[in-house]
Amino acid sequence: MRNLLRSLALSFCLLSVGSGGCRRDLSSARGVVEKFVDQHYVNIDLEKAKQYTVGLALAKIDEELRLTAGQVIDASTRKPAIHYRLLEKKESARRASFLYEGTIRAEDAPVFTRRWLILARREGDRWWVSNFSEYD
Repeated sequence: MRNLLRSLALSFCLLSVGSGGCRRDLSSARGVVEKFVDQHYVNIDLEKAKQYTVGLALAKIDEELRLTAGQVIDASTRKPAIHYRLLEKKESARRASFLYEGTIRAEDAPVFTRRWLILARREGDRWWVSNFSEYD
């Protein structure tokens, strides 16, 4: 019985630690950028991605929204599975850049990768995505 309780307690601790890693620190440049990447590329939710943008990035999201107007992405939409990893980062007190590599797996299609360069800037006490670009 004691071993069972220890196993359950250990499992709970590991689950707690693992789920805590999914939250983004929105007070950091990387946290804001990764929240943007999650919404834009992984969840394909441009309205939510827009919440993290200013300047040129905001204009790009607005243009993507215009181009995809009328295209419904909901629970029935077959979305690709997207995983990404940080390749490079450069940070200063007011500006930051992050280079990610995304691996995209879609049903009935070959796996492919893309690189995303995401720029962020600090305005007041908040970080914002200021530009983003995609590369093969």
